[in-house]
Amino acid sequence: MYIRLLNPDDAEQYRRLRLQALQLHPEAFLSTYEAEKEMPLEVTSSRLEPAEDKFTLGGFTGRGELAGVVTFIRESREKLRHKGSVFAMYVTPAARGQKLGHSLMSELITRAGQMPGLMTVNLTVFSDNQPAKRLYGALGFTCYGTERNAVKLDGRYLDEDLMTLELGSGEQWQEQDRHQPADPVIN
Repeated sequence: MYIRLLNPDDAEQYRRLRLQALQLHPEAFLSTYEAEKEMPLEVTSSRLEPAEDKFTLGGFTGRGELAGVVTFIRESREKLRHKGSVFAMYVTPAARGQKLGHSLMSELITRAGQMPGLMTVNLTVFSDNQPAKRLYGALGFTCYGTERNAVKLDGRYLDEDLMTLELGSGEQWQEQDRHQPADPVIN
């Protein structure tokens, strides 16, 4: 297995994998199979165009088949640019148990950590998705809250856990904060 950045040339493979994920695990994603199957391939292509603040990684088998994906998007608003989020993590059933999810997330963390000023990587995961929560926990993510009834699927409500990973030691941010004047907080 190997990991690389995806680009618009990967749109057809990505689309097939994404539709598979939405069919097999509708509870794991906010989007639906019905909505995405109608989406033009050009939309998928444009989403895979790497940019300074966003990228999608693909995990490939030795035969060159796309077997896993994950997307990172940094916040665009100035006051939030120290944060970014993980989206659309998926590994095919055939590739599970081979540490592909761990490899994808490790590469995502490495790349995100190279972005100047980025301090925090956030993600949400359905509270009952124990395999994903174990993976994220093993990579250093911690749960900082749970949104009750976050999503309604087939007449039932699902909770989402909010998880975060602080990049680096944090000492540089604490040092930076010491040199900033303390302003009163007004609500």
